[in-house]
Amino acid sequence: MSPLHETLRKLDPSQGGYASDVVDAVLAAAVAAGASDVHLQPTESGLDLRWRIDGVLQPVATLGRQGAPNVVARLKVLADLLTYRTDVPQEGRIRGAPGRIEMRLSTFPTLHGEKAVVRLFAGPGRFLTLDDLGLPDEVRASLSRDLDETSGAIVFAGPAGSGKTTTIYACLRELVRRTAGRRSLASLEDPIESALDGVSQSQVNPAVGLTLESGLRALLRQDPEVIAIGEVRDLSTAETTLQAALTGHLTLTTFHAGSACEVVGRLLDMGIEPYAIRSGLRAVVAQRLVRRLCPACSTASDAPEDRLGLPVSRVRVARGCDACGGAGYSGRMLLVETLDPRQEAIGRAILARTDVRRLEGIAVSEGMTTRWDRALRAVEEGQTSPAEIRRALGMGDAPA
Repeated sequence: MSPLHETLRKLDPSQGGYASDVVDAVLAAAVAAGASDVHLQPTESGLDLRWRIDGVLQPVATLGRQGAPNVVARLKVLADLLTYRTDVPQEGRIRGAPGRIEMRLSTFPTLHGEKAVVRLFAGPGRFLTLDDLGLPDEVRASLSRDLDETSGAIVFAGPAGSGKTTTIYACLRELVRRTAGRRSLASLEDPIESALDGVSQSQVNPAVGLTLESGLRALLRQDPEVIAIGEVRDLSTAETTLQAALTGHLTLTTFHAGSACEVVGRLLDMGIEPYAIRSGLRAVVAQRLVRRLCPACSTASDAPEDRLGLPVSRVRVARGCDACGGAGYSGRMLLVETLDPRQEAIGRAILARTDVRRLEGIAVSEGMTTRWDRALRAVEEGQTSPAEIRRALGMGDAPA
């Protein structure tokens, strides 16, 4: 039984301060555990509590039916949301979050009541610069050089939860450190996840017409030299982002895509002209986060089934112990691939609207180390397991 479970079990739902005590205990425990999200899922019998650590949801505790709605209501009070509206989704920032951690609350109506999800963002002092990200040496060196450029777009790609925003923040902190106020740095985010000294940060607000597209166009009139854009989601934002990159602005942004080459394919599918992609993109960095095996309990395995179809000669598998809380993993690492559209062969392929699969083949022939290459190397070195690679990259065919 976890300490949090024991703490919650001792609380009396009939007491007036029950909801406040539950919320305080859960949020403090989530910060201490390093959770990125806390899920409170209403069920027919109560409220299931889970949190996400190292990218994976873990069950934590179950609250009884009595008092469960008040727990969600207490979270809504802290986030300045309407407690009497339980039939519509709401979002807000939690005030006075423990540990000076930025927290945001999202509620959503379900069959058995409101589901609440609390997102916990990185705390102060975390991931200060590029050196803290654990990037491969050649990727870190290349990205460092790109940050000294005065124009072009650097796109960080990956699915939700792959650390894209963390990487952008590290780049911005690096730029602040290097330039000491001699470059104008600005961001347009949805939402702002952490305050960055030296960066003029703004947050979109569709309710008043401040969208990513309109905000970016207005931001370009603020004399910025470096612009960080939360995410490219549509054609208009993509066009404005690349236009900024082509007109003397270093632009950092994120994009939901499975690989570096898929970013190019999706931009073409959106309707972006190939010449704008070829000339506007400085680099595409695609990343995934995978859990590291717990060094205290992982064991070597010769069983073919433990390789899960991966072309590797040796593997280690997760077991679980007290040191890792039974998960078998402790911490995470990045799997990164970088596409350089400035390379002649890749540039010609983009201008020819080459499909994603062929473009990736050309990039590999030009020296790109793919996410699969790094994944297989990590398995061979015993840093992670085949099961974790399959969880992060899927069950598709791995390169031979």
